[in-house]
Amino acid sequence: MLNCMSARKIAFTLAAAAGLLGAQNKGILLEDLTWVEAEKVLTPETIVVIPIGAESKEHGPHLKLKNDWLIAEYLKREVLLRANVVIAPTVNYHYYPAFVEYPGSTTLRIETARDLMVDIVRSLARYGPRRFYALNTGVSTMRALRLSAEVLAADGIQFRFTDILKVAEATEKQVKQEEGGTHADEIETSMMLFIAPSTVDMKKAVKDYHPGKGGGLSRDPNGKADYSASGIFGDATLATRKKGEIMVRAIVAGVLKEIDDLRESPVH
Repeated sequence: MLNCMSARKIAFTLAAAAGLLGAQNKGILLEDLTWVEAEKVLTPETIVVIPIGAESKEHGPHLKLKNDWLIAEYLKREVLLRANVVIAPTVNYHYYPAFVEYPGSTTLRIETARDLMVDIVRSLARYGPRRFYALNTGVSTMRALRLSAEVLAADGIQFRFTDILKVAEATEKQVKQEEGGTHADEIETSMMLFIAPSTVDMKKAVKDYHPGKGGGLSRDPNGKADYSASGIFGDATLATRKKGEIMVRAIVAGVLKEIDDLRESPVH
């Protein structure tokens, strides 16, 4: 387990590196370092955060394809301010098979998504870090991330990731009014009204919720997946900025707690 001296040492090292870059953050962005600076902060005590957010995935007619990327970038900035971590560049492609019927949506094969994260982590782990946290903004991504974690565990690497449906589940139950939904819905649209309101067109927000079949979303009412003509799964018309602020703050708090828990976990 990480002792107090090691924790202070890594905190000091990260703070010093951030200071060299003129930042007022507890953490640092890996991309802003030279390799000489990176060598000093990629130690066995370091936690490396890897944000994941789709930059080309449908979110209904009222949200941009880059919606998840915007969420990941926002959460990344919040973590950067508050946690002694090194943050790797955001991964903008992953496993999103549920949305392929909607133009502009992209997905990797599950094996590719698994190996993508394994290769990123292994590359950085060779310099010292043994604890990694995927700041995950997707749902289907978790299937591939679990596989990545299994592979990396055999290397003695701790790899954890955000379960975006559970990290602020209690808070969501308090603010949610829609009968159901998980995509471009009341909650996600509310978050975007708080994070990036200029990217939201509420005039195009609708309720589109036809659960039952599972297996993703389909534009075909006779298809094998849940029907959604709009690409929304829920009721986006109920979204408000206030709900979004409450949800985003709860997610940030939950992510920071998971990072703290990872810092205290032993590695083998």
